[in-house]
Amino acid sequence: MTPRTRAPKREILGWAMFDFANSAYTLLIITVVFGDLFTRVIVGDAPDYRLGNLLWSLALTASYLLALLCSPVAGAIMDYTASKKRFLFASYLLTVAATAALYFVAPGYALLGVALLIVSNFAFSIGESFIASFLPGLGPPEDLGKISGLGWGIGYIGGLLAAIFVLAVLGEVSAENFERIRWIGPWTAFFFLVAALPTFLWVRERGTPRPLPPGSGYLRIGLARVGQTLHHLRAHRDLAMLLVSVLFAMSGIYIIIAYAFIYGAQVIGWDESVRTLMFVLVQLTAAAGALGFGFIQDRLGALRTYAITLVLWMVAIALIYLTPAISTGLHAAFGLDWPAQYIFLVVGCVAGTSLGACQSATRTLVGLFAPLSRSAELFGFWGMAMKLAGMLGLLAIGLVQALVGLQTAVLLCILLFALALVATRGIDEARGRALAAAHDAGRSAW
Repeated sequence: MTPRTRAPKREILGWAMFDFANSAYTLLIITVVFGDLFTRVIVGDAPDYRLGNLLWSLALTASYLLALLCSPVAGAIMDYTASKKRFLFASYLLTVAATAALYFVAPGYALLGVALLIVSNFAFSIGESFIASFLPGLGPPEDLGKISGLGWGIGYIGGLLAAIFVLAVLGEVSAENFERIRWIGPWTAFFFLVAALPTFLWVRERGTPRPLPPGSGYLRIGLARVGQTLHHLRAHRDLAMLLVSVLFAMSGIYIIIAYAFIYGAQVIGWDESVRTLMFVLVQLTAAAGALGFGFIQDRLGALRTYAITLVLWMVAIALIYLTPAISTGLHAAFGLDWPAQYIFLVVGCVAGTSLGACQSATRTLVGLFAPLSRSAELFGFWGMAMKLAGMLGLLAIGLVQALVGLQTAVLLCILLFALALVATRGIDEARGRALAAAHDAGRSAW
């Protein structure tokens, strides 16, 4: 039997530091700065920016498709060869290089931006699966919620610290400020490069590499193991239904991550000061949500906590859509002059709390359901579900917003979170944990 014991504190911190480092990419490139820069300045098809929004969605969709195809097979190879750190290091270097090259994307070079975004986001996305696959080996089941929440929580703090430099030095997203704000790519790459170093110094590789059978190759081994997992997945229906739920939930989350600040600029029409404040509030509330719900997970159960976060998301999306109407209604009914951009700040806090907690809960559940000897492979399937979600969600929102506009299109997310909640009814957390424990104890043929 392979015991699940708590790793040393330094190793857990080293693992969490990768979340600290890579959150700069999510925040600055995907969510806040580069997405806005790409749609409004580099493509710049005012007044509705529908072409820029569509190209943005297509680029992210393509990157998620590549990650979807590679994650499970790469995970299976990593488990077989005990090479998680090597694969993680390769994805880290590729992310850094492609992100730094975003400096060269200027107005008139939109296709270069699309190409570099595909490469950098592919490497970043597959790296998310690689780092998550270390989670089951970091502690016993009753600690995984706290450990996962720690990673996601300090990740948002990392994003906030990276953003402070942008606010203080690089300035606003505008055509007039392009020569300074174009440094967003190199700065993000540098932050990721330096902040992730503790991961490679302190996190240790677990498992024992196995030699290749005569006449076989790593790709063949990876494909064979994925095929074996798919054959047995029916018996692990809790993990299978979790992946279905993750597909719907992450579709909605990827839409919000990619379009929240674009929505603020295009629909809410916020001032630069309000945009800056949203920077800070989303990071702080997301960190609080991840850390707080991490402890709640270990008390209420990860599945129940996950369901609560899905309900919070549906409330948040309804408020995002209704923000302009709430502002108008308060003025008409009570004479209150509350601009939509300030109401949107409150809504952002609700969404931020849901953001950190929901993603952390799905990672914990996969960690509970994944046998140690197949953790990289099963987190590869988790990554596949997430990237398929990103691909489908962003493609859908890109097309829908081109038809009806961004404000109405965001309502698609309520449907996605509702479907994710329905899928959780087919999951039994205790049964899924028992199956993983049986495999760790050698009582499973899988």
